[in-house]
Amino acid sequence: MTPSHTAAGSTEPEPTDSAKAWLRLCVAVLLSTIGGVGMWSVMVALPAIQAEFGVARADASLPFTMAMVGFAGGGIFMGRLADRFGIAVPLSVGTLMMSAGYIAVGYAQSLWLVALTHGLIGVGCSASFGPLMADISHWFVRRRGIAVALAAAGNYLAGTIWPPVVQHFIASDGWRATHTGIGLFLLVTMLPLVFLLRRRIEHQHATAAASAAAARRQAAMPFSPLTLQVLLCIAGVACCMAMSMPQVHIVAYCGDLGYGVARGAEMLSLMLACGIVSRIASGFIADRIGGVRTLLLGSVLQGVALVLYLMFDGLFSLYVVSALFGLFQGGLVPSYAIIVREYYSPKEAGTRLGLVLMATLLGMALGGWMSGVIFDHTGSYQAAFLNGIGWNLVNVTIMTWLLLRSRRAPAFARA
Repeated sequence: MTPSHTAAGSTEPEPTDSAKAWLRLCVAVLLSTIGGVGMWSVMVALPAIQAEFGVARADASLPFTMAMVGFAGGGIFMGRLADRFGIAVPLSVGTLMMSAGYIAVGYAQSLWLVALTHGLIGVGCSASFGPLMADISHWFVRRRGIAVALAAAGNYLAGTIWPPVVQHFIASDGWRATHTGIGLFLLVTMLPLVFLLRRRIEHQHATAAASAAAARRQAAMPFSPLTLQVLLCIAGVACCMAMSMPQVHIVAYCGDLGYGVARGAEMLSLMLACGIVSRIASGFIADRIGGVRTLLLGSVLQGVALVLYLMFDGLFSLYVVSALFGLFQGGLVPSYAIIVREYYSPKEAGTRLGLVLMATLLGMALGGWMSGVIFDHTGSYQAAFLNGIGWNLVNVTIMTWLLLRSRRAPAFARA
């Protein structure tokens, strides 16, 4: 790894948990907040796209599905770039891809072109999530859990800010002009911020220590690293299949209930605002009880929130349940990043986390599409909520099994 050089020309390592590390975290959160529009704008635009092209709800969900597929596959590619060249390279590439994708959406004349260009947006957006979390994990040791959680919170901060903004401009200027404007905004705001993250931390000694600690944990675990990777990916698919139902369809759901899509956009914004609180809290919790226990806790609570959606559909009730859903599930994805850093070498962090995040995004993509199909066949979202609860139980089962098996292993200090 290329070391950092001082002004005098000497080489010295960047300290972890330092003021520079916290400043870098602030820039990362800002980048994640701006770039996170690639995940959330399509949900707000779904009703307008469906109305223009005159298609069924499942077909109108295809742009979201393609965005999630692109995000999932892009996470691995961007993670490998970050492992090899540092975070600035994938962030620059991702910014250009997102900008091009949004501008192209504004001129797309068919639903399939809209969907394909959202795939490009998803690939670009992936650089501002998983790779950023992996990069920040290298700059912190004592406060790694909260640092990773804060980096992940930028994505939900994007979900809080962007939906009402996108809804406003869609209502005033149309969805095509709105997408073109987003593409230009990304270009002029993100590239200057990426420049601030060009430096890579020199952490050869820290990497050696963390790799040794991870090797000890793996040796003590009653399953192989490959088994753990596969189980984490399956759990990621399952938890995000469940998570996708409210996140993807809450705007359309409110429209169907007669409350209007603007109320749905507000609920999505509230949900993700509460998710920010959950993500930060999960960082503190993970620093104390570990990633697996934190993930299990969040998964159980997410299931409770899905049951509440089945029980209540009044306007005020939906605001309350959406807030609870955000509070319950916001810490799930950062917990996967903590687990990866606990049990795998830092040299593998970007790629390993990219694989797990690919699984979570595939779950979001499949879950969003499946909920639309279920709605088209049943005329209601009740069965879709039940489908989400079933998938959530799969995640709870896997995390419970991992926790029970890992209790046989001796505890090691976190690297």
